[in-house]
Formats: sequence, C-alpha cells, structure tokens
Amino acid sequence: MAERRKRLVKEDSETNPFFGKRPQERSVEELLQNGVVIVDKPSGPTSHQVTAWVKEILHLGKAGHGGTLDPNVTGVLPVALENATKAIGLMHEIGKEYVAVLRLHGDVSKKKIKEVARSFVGKIWQTPPKEAAVKRVRRQRTIYYLNILEIDGRDVLFKVGCEGGTYIRVLCKDMGKKLGVGGHMEELRRTKSGLFREEEAIILQDLLDAYIFWKEDGYEREIKKYLRPMEDLLAHLPAVYIKDSAVDAICHGANLAIPGVAEVETGIKKDSTIAIKTLKGEGVAIARAVMTTREIMEKDKGVVADIKRVLMPRGVYPPMWKKVLR
Repeated sequence: MAERRKRLVKEDSETNPFFGKRPQERSVEELLQNGVVIVDKPSGPTSHQVTAWVKEILHLGKAGHGGTLDPNVTGVLPVALENATKAIGLMHEIGKEYVAVLRLHGDVSKKKIKEVARSFVGKIWQTPPKEAAVKRVRRQRTIYYLNILEIDGRDVLFKVGCEGGTYIRVLCKDMGKKLGVGGHMEELRRTKSGLFREEEAIILQDLLDAYIFWKEDGYEREIKKYLRPMEDLLAHLPAVYIKDSAVDAICHGANLAIPGVAEVETGIKKDSTIAIKTLKGEGVAIARAVMTTREIMEKDKGVVADIKRVLMPRGVYPPMWKKVLR
C-alpha cells in the first residue's frame, strides 16, 4: 500500500530552466514519446490487442501494457508509450484492486460467507492456474482487504485489494472450497492498478476522438487529459533527486554517488527499488538502493544507488561530468 513520504534536502541545489522540463509542462508530442494512457479495457480482446489498438490510434512505433487482464476481464489497463515502455514492468508487481463475482456451487449462509471472506485477508498461498503464462509454483501473496458488497443467492459480489500477481480466479476457487460447496469466478473487473483508478480510465473511442481533434484542429485539452507523464509509473517508488550536473552521467550508465544527490525521500531501504529523478521531477532511471535514506543523509561519500534501467535519453542535460573528469 502507498506510503506518505517526506522529501529531505541533502544539499541545496538549483536546476537550470534551460535543460529538461517538468513532466506536467510537456507538449503533446513529448507526452506521446514519454507518456502513459490508462485504458478501460473492454471485455473480449486480449490486453495485447488493446495495446496494439492504442499504438495504432496514436500512430506510435512502440507501446506496452502493465499487468495482463484476461480477454473477458474489464477495467484499468495502463499502456506505456514509446520510451515509457522502459518503466511499465514496474506495474506487474504493484498492488491491484478488483471487483469480482464469486458464483458458489451450493447454498451457504451469508454469515458463513462473510466469515470465510475475512479469513482470506493477510498472507495466502496460491498456485497459478493452468492458463497462466507463468511457472505453476505455489507462492505467497498478500490480500490487503476483502469486502463483501452484496450476496444474491449463490452470487457473491466482493471488492479485493491485493498484491500484484494475485490470481482472483484462484482466490474464488479457494473461497468456494473453504465454504465446502465449491465455486468459481463469474465476473471480474480491475478497479485500481497502483495509483491508477477506474475513474481515470478512458475508452478507446474517446482516445481516438481526442487524437483526431488534436491532429486536425490543434485542440490539445482532451488529449492532454488522457496522456499522463511517464513519471506517474514511478509514483509508488521512493525517489532520490539529483543535481543537474549528475544527470547525464546517469544517462550514460554511471551509478549514483553521494556528490550527485540534492534531495532524498524518506522510506528508502537497502536493496529496494527506487526512482532517480531530476529536481524538475523528471524520471532519469530506476535503481536498486545501496543505502537507506538515513545513510544517504549522513554520509559524505559512497555509492547511493545501482542503476538498473535508464529512462532519460542522453543529452537532455549537458555532460558536466566530463568536465569534472578532465
């Protein structure tokens, strides 16, 4: 679940307005290269097909989705565009929320259904279903909440918040088994994926209309509402904010050391995944933390983070590090 984080100043530093750009100030063209669209996936097509349609609508060369939904499942499907596909992998393991219908194979009292539902909150064990494209190994997942919304005969409508990689189809089967009558998932809708919510998701027709209005009439308001900056994919990660002078070195694959740090967020643990950002809030890289927040604030030297994936193209900020090395 999301934590509230504070931003601590390691060393006062200013950012040059002539280099880079705050994510919220990007043009439509820039967002098409470094953005994400939150699609309300319809029932029928695969997640891959929906992603292909987004790519086609926006006339892009590359797009990728975060967290596969089965063809008959609807709801929140983040689709990253072009360069932002480098960050979409973060969505697979992030927390999700679903609304599902469990159809029981026999009659059970409402009281017992609610009792069994409560027993599934916390750590549970699951084996992925046969149709899943992953190795069928028993694994532990966390259920954050499981709320019964309505019971109509043998149909149980419930809302569940869970760790990424939880199979609701398996959860329904296991609940039916524990109730002693058996059961299966009848319907499923994803209502949240990380920080992306159902009410923010858009249908493909609206995306197409907004794109046409922009292309033909120069009307930006609608398309800008739908194109979210790539940094929204990093919002759940604690971040280290770096000086302008360190940006291009990171873009060339260098690890982040203490002299490059300007600010740091609370909540960074050793070996956890973190975001490296500019002082304008631009995503530079995804990294593994080598130090905790406290260590970063207290130490004067050493490697802060091991860079795992560079997000920002080279040359957005000048290569000041080369001058330092000469």
